[in-house]
Amino acid sequence: MEEDQLDYILVPMGLLVLGLYHCWLLFTILGHPKRTVIGVNAESRKQWVFFMMADPLKNGVLAVQTIRNNIMASTLLATTAITLSSIISVFVSGTSNSSNTTSALVYGNKTGIISSIKYFTILLCFLVAFLCNVQSIRYYAHVSFLVTVPSSKGNNDSIQYVARNLNRGSLFWSLGLRAFYFSFPLFLWTFGPIPMFVCCFIMSFVLYFLDTTTSFTRQLHTLSFREEVKRDNVESVGQSPFFCVSCWLNCCCLRIL
Repeated sequence: MEEDQLDYILVPMGLLVLGLYHCWLLFTILGHPKRTVIGVNAESRKQWVFFMMADPLKNGVLAVQTIRNNIMASTLLATTAITLSSIISVFVSGTSNSSNTTSALVYGNKTGIISSIKYFTILLCFLVAFLCNVQSIRYYAHVSFLVTVPSSKGNNDSIQYVARNLNRGSLFWSLGLRAFYFSFPLFLWTFGPIPMFVCCFIMSFVLYFLDTTTSFTRQLHTLSFREEVKRDNVESVGQSPFFCVSCWLNCCCLRIL
């Protein structure tokens, strides 16, 4: 195989590997969410919102502080993404006016069109990361106002709305982080299609390890959820009028005796 044809074969194969893995991840999240870290974290955030909004006067400071930390993390990634995009744009505009010198480290197609495509894909990756993190900041800022609104424990619609917005902000955070992950093989593509193809395979295995949960994690999450449900049931029974009447009768009997 000629050196110039490696980019037309290895690069689409590497992108296909990452695409197939993320298609499998999407179907797993939709069908079996507890097998993935994204699904388990979404359920945990939902429980967290229910716990915070059960008593906003007591938990309001903790909730706002936690969301503020997420906003700071998203702001850091958004700033990093737009800074790298600006650096790449300046670098591409500077090299286009100068003489086109190819490095001896690059093994593959060294034409100007392929080099422009390489830098454009990396730039597009960081722009997507910037937009996703900006949307994440938007949702987190909205949740910071909603989570401190007093809401009764029986009003599940408002709590579900807050939890849904929090999960949307976390989803955009995950997409922005994926864009940063995806920039690694695109950056290695500047050194040739072979490092890019190898990086796609290695990254698929690493992402599988980061995205999936073990049986111990699933059992621990299910156990904590059951304990929370039992605790809510006990509190609801304790606040029922029948329970209060029975306690009053017991107290009267003890006083008589």
